[in-house]
Amino acid sequence: MRRLIIVSALAAAALVLVGCAPAPTPAVTTDATVPDYCARMVTNSGGLEDRSFNQSSWEGLQEAATKYSIDADALVSTSETDLAPNVSQAVATGCQFILTVGYELADTTLAEATANPDVHFAIVDEFVDAPNVKPIVFDTAQASFLAGYLAAGVSKTGIVATFGGGNQPPVTLFLDGFVDGVAMYNDKHQAAVRVLGWDKTAQDGSFTGDFEDVNKGKALAQSFIDQGADIIMPVAGQVGQGAAAAAIETPGVTIIWVDNDGFVTLPAQLQSVVLTSVLKNTSAAVIETIGADLDGSFDNEAFVGTLKNGGVEIAGFHDQAGLVPVELSDELDQIRAAIVAGIIAVTGPSTPQ
Repeated sequence: MRRLIIVSALAAAALVLVGCAPAPTPAVTTDATVPDYCARMVTNSGGLEDRSFNQSSWEGLQEAATKYSIDADALVSTSETDLAPNVSQAVATGCQFILTVGYELADTTLAEATANPDVHFAIVDEFVDAPNVKPIVFDTAQASFLAGYLAAGVSKTGIVATFGGGNQPPVTLFLDGFVDGVAMYNDKHQAAVRVLGWDKTAQDGSFTGDFEDVNKGKALAQSFIDQGADIIMPVAGQVGQGAAAAAIETPGVTIIWVDNDGFVTLPAQLQSVVLTSVLKNTSAAVIETIGADLDGSFDNEAFVGTLKNGGVEIAGFHDQAGLVPVELSDELDQIRAAIVAGIIAVTGPSTPQ
């Protein structure tokens, strides 16, 4: 069900021969300046400080600018009407590299890439099939599986919940993994932990309809809390901050953040309710992609972040470490190893290939 945008039969055939790109690895810091090279990033409507993939992508671009002494800047989209004009404006700067963030930018990325074949593009969290576009995507279901197993093992009420900003593959991939992780915990421990907010079989559940309105996130999270949920995983960018606010007001409720470590990125007053976070190593992938462009090895092979290559993971438990028994932590290590080894297959309709 992943969305695949086709430029031509030839480009599609080329991608069939390609597997997952290797893991991004730290490049050696260079003092060399590349005065004629510049990179531009276009956010989706969540903005630069979304505590999600815009923020992580921008941090990666900033690190690349420092590492390679290049010029980098971002064009911030505040609404859907900004998306296409911002990509056009980024291309008009004459920069060699354009980074776009989010599925909403797929169509305009394809259009600009087709019209400007000498410009190299990368897009985060979406597949765009074109000779000059590199998809940067993450199999977040693998890490969400660990988060779901953890949530089931920690829950005191036997009810956990998850929700999304919109019913889209990059979002539902998280939800699928979370539900499957809870199911494995139930099977292994003869438990009956319930998940509110997502039905993997029906591929339908609870969504706020946007990624910015914190009040919607708080209201939806509160409805889950009222039904007994004591752990909630919002997959909705800034909207998830509302879930954290609801958790703060209800003793015993924690959240699982996504994309980056919520214990680090959320406001200080909300950090104490973060059980863990499902991480995407977006920054490293962006740095690696720009490094490849600079050394002439850029290609359109999709980078797919996994547990095996370090592209996805779960964060530490921080203030909530006392909730996680040693036995449960050991089980998570064993499950992680089994997923990496291919013994446990985490799959779903939105699994990136």
